[in-house]
Amino acid sequence: MEVNGYRIEPGADLSNANLRDANLTRANLTDADLTRSNLFAADLTDANLTRANLTDADLRVTNLLEING
Repeated sequence: MEVNGYRIEPGADLSNANLRDANLTRANLTDADLTRSNLFAADLTDANLTRANLTDADLRVTNLLEING
């Protein structure tokens, strides 16, 4: 899956990625590095964030319904 030019997959390095308003519904982000990523208003419904690093990620207005992890 590709979103905003970023490859969305387990273990992906998405540090500093701009995923503002991204549709990440059911995305598998297991072990992904989302450090300092912009997830403002992203839709993470049913996403798998097991062991994902969300340090300093912008999660304002982000839909986190039924995430796994």
